[in-house]
Amino acid sequence: MIRRVLVANRGEIAARIIEACRDLGMETVAVYAEADRRAVFVHAADVAVALGGSTSVETYLDATKLLDVALTQGCDAVHPGYGFLSENAEFARLVTEAGMTWIGPRAEAIAAMGDKLAAKRMASEVGVPTLPSMALTGSNDAGWRDQARSVGYPLLIKAAAGGGGRGMRLVSSEDELAEAVPSARRESEAAFGNGTVFAERWLADPRHVEVQIVADQHGTIAHLGERECSIQRRHQKLIEEAPSPGVDDVRRERLTVAALAMARAIDYDNVGTVEFLLDDATGEFFFLEMNTRIQVEHRVTEEVSGWDLVVTQIQSAAGEALGEDAEDIELHGHAIEARLYAEDPSQGWLPVGGTILRYDDDNVDNDTDYVVVDQAVSSGTVVASEFDPLLAKIVAYGGTRPRAIGRLVRYLRSLQLHGVGSNRDYLLAVLEHPDFLEGHTTTHFVADHPALLEAGPEPETVAAHAVAASLARARTDREGRQWPFALDGWRTLGRPAGRTDRFTWRDRRLEVTSCALGGEGFRFVVDGINVEGRLLESHADHLLVELDGVARCYWLNRVDDTWYVNSSLGQTDLREEPRFHESTSAVADGGPTAPVPGRIVAVEVATGEAVAVGQTLVVLEAMKVEHHVRSNREAIVTEILVRPGDTVDAHQLLIRLEEPSHD
Repeated sequence: MIRRVLVANRGEIAARIIEACRDLGMETVAVYAEADRRAVFVHAADVAVALGGSTSVETYLDATKLLDVALTQGCDAVHPGYGFLSENAEFARLVTEAGMTWIGPRAEAIAAMGDKLAAKRMASEVGVPTLPSMALTGSNDAGWRDQARSVGYPLLIKAAAGGGGRGMRLVSSEDELAEAVPSARRESEAAFGNGTVFAERWLADPRHVEVQIVADQHGTIAHLGERECSIQRRHQKLIEEAPSPGVDDVRRERLTVAALAMARAIDYDNVGTVEFLLDDATGEFFFLEMNTRIQVEHRVTEEVSGWDLVVTQIQSAAGEALGEDAEDIELHGHAIEARLYAEDPSQGWLPVGGTILRYDDDNVDNDTDYVVVDQAVSSGTVVASEFDPLLAKIVAYGGTRPRAIGRLVRYLRSLQLHGVGSNRDYLLAVLEHPDFLEGHTTTHFVADHPALLEAGPEPETVAAHAVAASLARARTDREGRQWPFALDGWRTLGRPAGRTDRFTWRDRRLEVTSCALGGEGFRFVVDGINVEGRLLESHADHLLVELDGVARCYWLNRVDDTWYVNSSLGQTDLREEPRFHESTSAVADGGPTAPVPGRIVAVEVATGEAVAVGQTLVVLEAMKVEHHVRSNREAIVTEILVRPGDTVDAHQLLIRLEEPSHD
């Protein structure tokens, strides 16, 4: 019997595992890196133990540390979650050899699918179609070119030991291999502790569809239908749904038969997922990989099937049979999941750090029976640069796809997320785009809709929120007056006086000019947009304001010089500008700076070297993703200010450049 579980992971999946264990009456032991010491999952566990490190390699990838904690804390089982060591067969063996239960499939099954090239060979043996692929070995690009020729271009470089988009690079020609292969190897090593990569033929414009498998140790294997995960950036999923809008009954039968064949070929005995690429035009599908673990997007399948997949993992690992439920599985309705990340889509998906000043969904009026949230953060959480920037997964269920989409949009629009930037506006733009609504979703959706990268509130929304912030600021200014109850903007004898407030929204400056109209009325002009209205109610944290005849509640949270304004229209972060500007002088350093906090993994140039436009100067790792800092002009390197292993802050100068001499 499993009584105490080590949760060998972090973030929202650690919290999700703790929730499932609690439902089964089991105790939990969490582990945490220094950056996670105040995280949600640390508070949720019965016991939490520090791992004494800051990077993935020093903490969640250190099998020795994890086993020591499990044994010291009296655990009789280990749940690895997803990522990190979840598909590490050797770690699974060490757990079982230590007398504990591994909550996952047998180590042999993990090993069989852990080598992605070997898994593709097995798929071919059982009659499942695969794409051409080849291992990339050695240390020089000449050898890689020879190996890649049998695959053809364009191709994908992929990590042999893991998934989730880590270590993946799209290569259009052999000239790109020299940079792509080392970069993919470094990212794969950092994410999975294994830098082995391979090349695979790239398929144009497919759907990414996966089949959920459940199995026990008594030979029962079943499926819970498919999910579609085609909305991706950097080969990592953003939006997932079940069932797929591109899979009919005939395709579903073919996909699930293939998935079950893969599971039976390795005598699978736990929860797992078989992933495919589906070509809409031809109806062909190709095996990608089998994930021998829980998936990030498992919740959408839970919503349409009624199965708790984490509980199923635990029960299967404990030897329990799936029972009659596996013989008569019925799927109902539709579920969609959005991954909320701390990242900026408009800046190449750069991760952003900072402190979560407020995470509050109390104002979302969705029935909790239809929206499930797996949070990695709460108010006060520090989003660090060392790990994945996932903040939360929001899953909405509906009897139909449109109903599920509507509930997910409602939640995202109403959520108060203050302190860090996120991809929320992008997610909303995708969910409301006609192509998505009609089910035209492929892995090229992000690339095919570049305008969505700049998504944000409409100008009218920004204007309305600026009015609310100006009203709140006026109230704040009145607090120190002798008669604080007097209407702002009024002089003696009742003559209206103008008022001007200035805010910055993103890179846009807003000037908000107001005057009283008499009675309760006022007029505002925001960047040429005229707004008339009345302040109907004023409370400590929100205002009820009528604008152009429409009343709406505006929630306001002021932190330092920033007003966070939320309404049913969405969220706007308005930075307050001082009434009187001071003269300042700016000094420009000649060179590139770090776009985000992170760790230097490579310096690609030397002092005195002439560099070209677009040439990589420094490679920076932040939140498990590599970022190439490139030169924006022809120049000479005069000074290198960092070296591999250094930790840098955002906007820190990395290299000094000067214009080349034209003597």
